[in-house]
Amino acid sequence: MRLLSRLFLALALLPLAFVGNSQAQDDPTVYSVTYIDVVPGAQGAVAGQLRQLASASRKDPGVIRYEVFQRNAPSNQFAIISLWKDQASYDAHAASAPVKAFRQQIESNLSAPIDERPYVGLAVGLKDGAAIPGGSAVSIAHVDVIPPKKDDGVAALKTLADSTRKDNGNLRYDAYQQKARPNHFTVIEVWRNQKAADAHESAGHTKDFRKVLGTATGALYDQRWYKAL
Repeated sequence: MRLLSRLFLALALLPLAFVGNSQAQDDPTVYSVTYIDVVPGAQGAVAGQLRQLASASRKDPGVIRYEVFQRNAPSNQFAIISLWKDQASYDAHAASAPVKAFRQQIESNLSAPIDERPYVGLAVGLKDGAAIPGGSAVSIAHVDVIPPKKDDGVAALKTLADSTRKDNGNLRYDAYQQKARPNHFTVIEVWRNQKAADAHESAGHTKDFRKVLGTATGALYDQRWYKAL
C-alpha cells in the first residue's frame, strides 16, 4: 500500500517536472551568430558597412540585440551577434532591403562565404539592447564537445556562466547551443577591460572548465577577441 501511495505521488508530480523545462523549450527567442571574413585591406570599408547595417537593423521590428564586432587580430574578420523576438522577426530581417544591400556590397570583398549559425540560449543573462561600453574586451569562443559528452559540456558551461557573472569586471557571459549540432556551443564574454578578462582566464572556475573540456572536446577550443564597432 505504501508503495502504491509513493507511485501515485510520483505520477502526480511528473507533469511538474516538465514545467521547469517548458519555459526554455517554449522560448521563441532566436539567437544568431554570423562570421564574416574579408580580404586583407578591405576591413576599413567593411567596418563602415557593418555599422550602417547595425544602425538599420536596430530599428527592425522584433529586434532585441544587434551587435557588430571586428577581431583584434587579424582585423579582417568580423562577427555579428543578434537576438530576435521570434522566428518571424528574424526571417523578416533576413529578407530586408538593408541586409540584401549589405550582402551585395560585401560580396566582392569576401574571402570565404558568410557563416551564419542559429542557436538556442543555453545559459544567458539579461536580454537587452544595452550598448557595450567603449574599451570593453569582447570574446567569442567556439566550444565543440564529442556527442557522448554533450551533457557534460552543457553542465560545465552552465556552471562556468554562473561563476563568471560574479567575476569582477564581467558585463556579460552568455552561452548558446547550436540548433543543428547540439554538441557545439558559442560563448560570448564582455569585460569592462582587458585586465578583468585576463583575471578571469586565470580564475579557478575557468581552469576547472578547461579540465572538463580536456576529456570531452571534439575540436580545438577556439577563442577570439574582438572590439565592438
